[in-house]
Amino acid sequence: MTDETLSRRIGAACEQACQAIAPVWPLDRAIAVNPHWARTSRPVRQVAARMAVLAGIQVFPPRSYQRQAWQAGRITRADLADALAMLSHDHPDGLSAAQCIAALDCAPRLPQMPLMIDVLDDDPGRQSRLSWRQAITHQVSQTCAAYFDRHQADWQPERPQGLYAFWRHTLMHDHGIGLLMGLPDLHRWLDALPATSQDAERWVMRRLELPHEVWADYLEAVLLTVNGWASWCAYLGLQASLEGKTDSHLRDLLAIRLAWGALLLESKNDAVTRQAFAALQAAWSQAPAHLRQVEEALVIDEVWQLALEAGYQRQLARRLGAHTHALKEVPNEPHAIEVQAVFCIDVRSEPLRRALEATWPAVQTIGFAGFFGLPVAYTPLATHARWPQLPGLLAPALEVTDRIMPAISLNSADGQHLSRAAGKARHRRFAWSQQWLAGSRWPSAAFSFVEATGVGYVGKLLQGLSPSTRSPARDTLAGLPSRYRPVCRPTLMDLDLHAKVALASRVLHAAGLDQGLAPLVLLVGHGSQSVNNAHAAALDCGACCGQTGEVNARVLAQLLNESQVRVGLQSCGISIPEQTAFVAVLHNTTTDEMHGFDLDLLPPAARGRWDRMQTVLAHACDQVRRERAARLGLNPRADHGKLLTQLRRRANDGAQTRPEWGLAGNAAFIMAPRRRTLGADLGGRCFLHDYDAGNDPDGSVLELLMTAPMLVTHWINWQYHASTCDPLRLGGGNKVLHNVVGGHIGVFEGNGGDLRIGLSHQALHDGERWIHEPLRLSVFIEAPERRIEDILARHASVRQLVDNRWLHLYRIASDGSMTRRAAPQIWAAA
Repeated sequence: MTDETLSRRIGAACEQACQAIAPVWPLDRAIAVNPHWARTSRPVRQVAARMAVLAGIQVFPPRSYQRQAWQAGRITRADLADALAMLSHDHPDGLSAAQCIAALDCAPRLPQMPLMIDVLDDDPGRQSRLSWRQAITHQVSQTCAAYFDRHQADWQPERPQGLYAFWRHTLMHDHGIGLLMGLPDLHRWLDALPATSQDAERWVMRRLELPHEVWADYLEAVLLTVNGWASWCAYLGLQASLEGKTDSHLRDLLAIRLAWGALLLESKNDAVTRQAFAALQAAWSQAPAHLRQVEEALVIDEVWQLALEAGYQRQLARRLGAHTHALKEVPNEPHAIEVQAVFCIDVRSEPLRRALEATWPAVQTIGFAGFFGLPVAYTPLATHARWPQLPGLLAPALEVTDRIMPAISLNSADGQHLSRAAGKARHRRFAWSQQWLAGSRWPSAAFSFVEATGVGYVGKLLQGLSPSTRSPARDTLAGLPSRYRPVCRPTLMDLDLHAKVALASRVLHAAGLDQGLAPLVLLVGHGSQSVNNAHAAALDCGACCGQTGEVNARVLAQLLNESQVRVGLQSCGISIPEQTAFVAVLHNTTTDEMHGFDLDLLPPAARGRWDRMQTVLAHACDQVRRERAARLGLNPRADHGKLLTQLRRRANDGAQTRPEWGLAGNAAFIMAPRRRTLGADLGGRCFLHDYDAGNDPDGSVLELLMTAPMLVTHWINWQYHASTCDPLRLGGGNKVLHNVVGGHIGVFEGNGGDLRIGLSHQALHDGERWIHEPLRLSVFIEAPERRIEDILARHASVRQLVDNRWLHLYRIASDGSMTRRAAPQIWAAA
């Protein structure tokens, strides 16, 4: 094989390994991610085997968890029988229930493939120091933290030649890493480091002499030792691709980890080196056989995963079926719809929708994707910040920024003058605050700063000891004088009337609001409230880059209230009644309060309807607070005011590690008309998107739902699943020990180790038990079978999720009966 051919093969294997890493978003725009997203082209059990063999990662729930579920009756014999039946075509020889039950008492012993650093780490004294794997992970992680930081450190290093060159230069001046590894003479071999990342890849892979078939697997295992930083680099690569660019950081990171192996080879004599090569080559020559053996051993774990899910699916199907039967037996009296409330599909919206409808039957609630169909990026007034307000796999197509817009009509020039004046005032305040904070940063000024602030600093300390009950501060208004805040409104930029009408038409059709509009339509986004919380954005929207729904809801309400847009919509066959008004609302999911925006722009009749709705909203929100109270350790029978005060204090408590439970417990996604779920208590575990196949003759709306919200909910579901099944490697660790890296990049647990991804332990566990059940998402769609199959045939990424068992797909027929897609194009009775 020529050098050119060999180099090309090495490059292809490196690229294949890099493509297996899923991205992770930064803290300030956090979204939920399936850490196995890049592997969903394989069956889930095959991925489970690969993760176990390559990195010791657990994909299915531990058998100890399943044993507890079995002993507690959460999994029944019927559930186990269903699971065995689902896998019977995979195992014609059969697997008995007795075998599965017996296996609960013994965790499987699964081999893990060694890396070069493992076979070289043969010092008898290694028990008294960090393993080389641990020490290298720490060193690489610290280097990445310094390299990628652009916001946190006052003194920034130079980064002229990329990540690999930066690491090489850093290592040359690191005099402590050798002592940590038990190699005090490490500096003697630093000259052996390859000069470039490409040289490192080629040097190591040539010298290892592994079978070509396992190159990509070996390289993936290497990346998984720094999976947190690899995921961050994958995010940078994704962002670059959305802009039509390329990014080399992930390949550089892989080269760094490989170069460490090259360096450590130099520290050993020839005999040890030969022995290490032989051990490594022998182990990896057996890798395909190990993968097959482990995949077979994990059949029992997949059975128990299916059994856990079967119990929930049966319960949900029973509730939906009972509700459908009740509707047939006792048809509801029709009510004139006076208010429509459009909610994000987030599971936290389901209890509030149910409570609103129960409180006043004249309210119709509608589930719609949380970014309200607006592919926007938002830039607050007079700032350089730009936040995407849409699912992370999409690039913003429209821009939104703030404008000062009083309710009293002003001409364009006056409005621009006010916006400029507000921007200048904000800049002055930002400048003053930066000068103030600078006095506390420098070591020589730290004590004098505290002396200068004196008792004024005590107030902040007391706030921490006695949390307030105030409403959440809106970060987008920071530094803006109070006189401008009520009239500072996010506004679509550079969009002509034709484009506005087309956008409004698409949104109304997708939401099912192109007919039958009520006099008052609430566009309800959601956001969370917490303080001293590095992962606060993850509690806002689990899909839309960690932002609340405020901006999208306000922009859409302005758009649909615009008279010229309404006139233009008539040419699209959409008529918005003159009395109909749209109001943007934010649901605070920590306290379950509802806040309306831009109410001063409403006409008197609409404002009157909003004011009359306050009693309904207050009663419904109180009902939801009581429903949530027990899981938060609060008294659900407490006085209305007392319970609300407790939740507000909880939201403002900097020591609170569980401000709310977020999307814990999520288990199903239902795409159906609201009548299918109306009145059914779904326990805040279901994503609900209204969909009526009768209003979607070409299937375009269903295709949009199955290729966007369905993927988003799958990501959310698998982030919770992975963080529960393997909290050590795929979870965020202990929130109390978190230290923010780079201002917004992510967190360390303590002062080092790999960058932590996933959810913290406190977000999933209440101290005694797991709050989240690790169930794969069950998707229920009320639509014709042929239409669903056509969409699956056109979209491989969606089809793979179903065929490879990353989620379950059910179809609801018009009579309420359900069938499950058991295999490609095979639907069986549920």
